[in-house]
Amino acid sequence: MTAFDPKPTPDPRVAHERETDGSLRVRLSGRWALADRPPAADEVIREIETGAAASRLVFDTEELKGWDSSLVTFVHGVAAAAARRGLALDASALPEGARRLLALALAVKPRVQPPAAEDDALTARVGRVALHVWGTAGDGLTFLGETVLAFGALLRGRARFRRVDLVHAFEATGVAALGIVALINFLIGAVLAFVGAVQLQQFGAAIYVANLVGIGVFRELGALMTGIVMAGRTGAAFAATLGTMTVNEEVDALRTMGLRPAEFLVLPRVLATALMMPALVAYADLLGLVGGLFVGVTVLDLGTVEYVRQTQASVASRHLWIGLAKGVAFGAVVALTGTYYGIRCGRSAAAVGEATTKAVVMGIVLVVVVDAIATAVLHVLHL
Repeated sequence: MTAFDPKPTPDPRVAHERETDGSLRVRLSGRWALADRPPAADEVIREIETGAAASRLVFDTEELKGWDSSLVTFVHGVAAAAARRGLALDASALPEGARRLLALALAVKPRVQPPAAEDDALTARVGRVALHVWGTAGDGLTFLGETVLAFGALLRGRARFRRVDLVHAFEATGVAALGIVALINFLIGAVLAFVGAVQLQQFGAAIYVANLVGIGVFRELGALMTGIVMAGRTGAAFAATLGTMTVNEEVDALRTMGLRPAEFLVLPRVLATALMMPALVAYADLLGLVGGLFVGVTVLDLGTVEYVRQTQASVASRHLWIGLAKGVAFGAVVALTGTYYGIRCGRSAAAVGEATTKAVVMGIVLVVVVDAIATAVLHVLHL
């Protein structure tokens, strides 16, 4: 900006006139500063929009004594009105700094907010939701394909990620989760035994609580409850970590260095969760059986040896393997969901919280959906 003359200067003024060649000349005089309350551009804009048609707009600043941002604001408003009417703009007489600022202002197109929909009918809302779901599903398949390609690179020995990240992911999804997994599954086994005891005691068949708890925990509840716990714990952690990296542009930096996020960030977490889940499920199964045994001994007056033998007789090995296989699937689903929402996070702190919430909700939903599909398929296969 230009320095002001310390001597008194005239107040800012604006005048406009039509010239013989059809131009509209806008004369700017005095010192244009916010403290001097320069005139608004309304009169000139009104002349442009409602007056006789002009061929071009010319600024005349021969009598301009000084200026600040108020001049740029005035000129920008007038220039925008001229552009709407199709007038050519001649800003060569403006100070050099004002010309540069005007060029920058005109280069940025104003953001036009779409008008609010007057018709918010049910079909319109359903359509918007359907389009959003369709777009998310397509993006999710793209992310899954990138992860599969990264796994293929791992099998060929070409995947690039830090081994220490894999070790940390094993620790976060394994040892650190033992406490909450033990508590939840012990209580689930106890609750399942209580529910069965209420009905089976009516027929004098309390011993079959061992069958109910054993098959239910080994085949379904051990893997399912562990998957839900991991979705709320590990999936949220993955989404928050990768979301923060996205906000800090660390993911963009990895792409700039030629590293694929699917290999460097997603693959170690998916591998660690999928490989640790069977161990967690086996641990959960044991705690679930202990919970059922506790209820059977303390409430049903069953003997410990009797309860254990009944469990061994009723639970086939296929129930254990089915639960462990579900654990692998649930682990992959939880890790993929958490990393997907983390990588696709927005660029603000609020977006990290939103991504974490979506990762937990969608992770739990997908775990239950996968379990339902697997149960239906196993029923058809008589397994």
